Amino acid sequence: MSSEKPTRKSDIVIVGAGPAGLTAALYAGRSGRSCIVLEKLGVGGQVSLTDQVENYPGFPKISGQELAQRLLDHVKVYDVPIQIEEVQKVIDKGECKVAVTEDAYYVSKAVIIATGARPKKLGVPGEVSFYGKGVSYCALCDGPFYKDKVVAVIGGGDSAVKEAVYLSHIAEKVYIVHRRDRLRAEKALQESAMRSTNIEVLWSTVTDSIDGTDHVTGITLSRLTTGEKFHLSLDGVFIYVGLAPNTEIFDVEKDQEGFIKVNGEMMTSVEGIFAAGDCMRQCGGRTWGQISVCVGDGAKASISADEYISRKLKR
Repeated sequence: MSSEKPTRKSDIVIVGAGPAGLTAALYAGRSGRSCIVLEKLGVGGQVSLTDQVENYPGFPKISGQELAQRLLDHVKVYDVPIQIEEVQKVIDKGECKVAVTEDAYYVSKAVIIATGARPKKLGVPGEVSFYGKGVSYCALCDGPFYKDKVVAVIGGGDSAVKEAVYLSHIAEKVYIVHRRDRLRAEKALQESAMRSTNIEVLWSTVTDSIDGTDHVTGITLSRLTTGEKFHLSLDGVFIYVGLAPNTEIFDVEKDQEGFIKVNGEMMTSVEGIFAAGDCMRQCGGRTWGQISVCVGDGAKASISADEYISRKLKR
């Protein structure tokens, strides 16, 4: 390691400050382990970009930003430091692990990866060229720009339907474009969408292209049942077609989609490196995309890391 960078030591390094990472930090602090959280962007992860959360236990309704702040405030009780630094790689040195950032080497006995996931791209013409010019992946961030305008939400899961309902309070008209003949979102979200008088679902329909000149002016669609192609004029497109894990920098076993594989104790293929939240999948499992699941994962990973240090390293 270069002498130009300082070396900072702790029992546990947590990479990521979303719900999974913050919960892991909370449990590490409570266990008495020294711990540091490294986050490249901002505390809260995807939850901080969510308008309303209605399925987190104990809170019938709470804004994503408030929930993220409450998680952070709870972690602060245990004086766990959170550094805004991007981890470039994690090096396995056996009994110690090294998280490398531009500014320092963070040496620890265990690492918990909680880097979450990012929205998947739709992969159609116009998506990249019109990003920020009518194409968005965050209704809370960009929804206010579409007051009294017409927008489409691509997708049929929880995130898509939830954000369509949010947009229905801003936009004049919201189309949900879904490739299946039924939504995948939880029933309560579906019912909320169906009650909205300005939401229309286009069933069994896929997006062929996002069209425009300097800004989005519409989308070209195909009906899967008939093969019919048609153009829909609108002002903005919000894409929610799944998640891609933020795991590229980690040298651990992953599945074909890049999700980190973990065992029942949340340990990866590398002893002493654990993973939690939307960046990982347990053997034969799936990605749930639920805050409460991420919180549970973070707790399990932190408990397992504590037990690993005690059992394997006798410390």
